[in-house]
Amino acid sequence: MADRKLARTDPKALLWKELGSVRAGMLGVVGSGQHMQPMAHHADEEEGRIWFLTKRSTDLFRAVGPGSTAHFCVISKDQDFHACMSGPLTAEMDRARLDEMWNPVNAAWFEGKDDPDLAMLALTLKSAAIWASTDSTARFAYEIAKANLTDDMPDVGVHNVVEFV
Repeated sequence: MADRKLARTDPKALLWKELGSVRAGMLGVVGSGQHMQPMAHHADEEEGRIWFLTKRSTDLFRAVGPGSTAHFCVISKDQDFHACMSGPLTAEMDRARLDEMWNPVNAAWFEGKDDPDLAMLALTLKSAAIWASTDSTARFAYEIAKANLTDDMPDVGVHNVVEFV
């Protein structure tokens, strides 16, 4: 369940927490003309970055160039947390980070850590929009009914935008 209180008081903390429990999201390069693509991620809260492994031969990798900006969107398993993050996307090989990220799932896509087609992408977060909503069907129904009776907006969640330095 998304922590709506944390979404109000410390949305950055909630974002990092949720990124730790979400396996993958959709990554796209702004202005590339391509659709966003599903990508597993590795979140680095300390650096404010999200890392991805991909192949140099992909359209996604070829779309990354000087000044590239990306969007990365995630939805929690329970569908009560949504986030869209943006910032510069760069191709960077970092062997220590690769060692940290490497696992059997990643290994299935590559011929080892020295695969010449292996590339790393780093999204440096500049901003993120988050939505944390109730996962209670009863609460949702109550808020919708109340809104229809009173013309008030339903209170089913929290939306916040955070900026990163």
